[in-house]
Amino acid sequence: MTKIAISHIGLCTPLGQSPEQVLARLVKGDIGAMKLRDDLIPQCTTLVGEVNLPLPELPAPLSSFNTRNNQLLLCAALQIADRVTQAREQYGPERIGIILGTSTSGIAQGEEALTHRSKQGQLPSDYQYSQQELGNGSEFLRHFFNTSGPCYTVSTACSSSAKVFASARRLLQADLCDLVIVGGSDSLCRLTLNGFYSLESISKGHCQPFSASRDGINIGEGAALFTLERGEAEVMLAGVGESSDAHHISAPHPEGRGAISAIRAAIDDAGIDAKTISYINLHGTATRKNDAMESRALLEVFGNAIPPCSSTKPLIGHTLGAAGAIEAAFCYLLLTALNVTQALPPQVWDGEQDPNDPSLPLVKQGQTADIKYIMSNSFAFGGSNASLIFCRQEA
Repeated sequence: MTKIAISHIGLCTPLGQSPEQVLARLVKGDIGAMKLRDDLIPQCTTLVGEVNLPLPELPAPLSSFNTRNNQLLLCAALQIADRVTQAREQYGPERIGIILGTSTSGIAQGEEALTHRSKQGQLPSDYQYSQQELGNGSEFLRHFFNTSGPCYTVSTACSSSAKVFASARRLLQADLCDLVIVGGSDSLCRLTLNGFYSLESISKGHCQPFSASRDGINIGEGAALFTLERGEAEVMLAGVGESSDAHHISAPHPEGRGAISAIRAAIDDAGIDAKTISYINLHGTATRKNDAMESRALLEVFGNAIPPCSSTKPLIGHTLGAAGAIEAAFCYLLLTALNVTQALPPQVWDGEQDPNDPSLPLVKQGQTADIKYIMSNSFAFGGSNASLIFCRQEA
């Protein structure tokens, strides 16, 4: 089987933009990135995960791609640029692929344009509808990196940028590419917030995954990019599982059939025993149905030997189409030599686990483990599910 290495990573998250800063805040359970905003939902203040560091400006020749979503991507892209340049010279631009996941793309710019039109009677002169297209971020990176290989976007709601790892691996295994840039980006916008608000899925305060008092999600923003190549590196993509149960347009199957299928497929693909997994990054949105389903799925797969697990969404919010990639980045950082103490991200919540759901061994502050294999789950609207397993190279 072809070994798939994660050779480089780029970050632009509410926890920071460098591996060292993000890891330190992650294992501390730092919720300082969560901010109250009163400009996203009418007559409502809501808590969101916000990237509040300065973002780079797009190069002038690429000004037509100028959206916050692409600025988040550019921030992450600059961190992998040297490797992409080397690969382009080594293999040729046609041998480099780009696959991204997103839900929002540049819709925030569309919102601003409509606001301008309502006041001025016409759209802004620099407004371009193409910025709202889901493929805009992939096209931006193609122009920025000057590549000509396969380039497309996956948009399957909250599993989008987890599924890109499966797509990239297929390109590498089929020898259609020598390097594939994968990841995701989503930015805060009113459309998303109001959509979830209309579904009564926005938390009134800080989200509480798996708590008896949970009342919905917090939304966040950010981007993460990876370079995937054949070979070996410090962190490897060990297994991928995908499924689509199509139970309901917005609700998961109550017993987690699709989640169970994806998790088992990832374990089988990695060729390991379930007991080998050291930690699970839960999808853990803090909605009643998702958390109930996920806890039941884990019990079905792992029995009474569920590994330590936690949801990192209380730290950064649910980053939607970017969640799979950003949480994969968290798993990557936990597996690197930077994580000297092998610390795990603690579950930040009120500690009142829902008695109606199977109990999970949620990570406590300061908890460590012998980290070798990590699983990250992403479960989306429409029953689109993905489970990823990463490992240390020596494993």
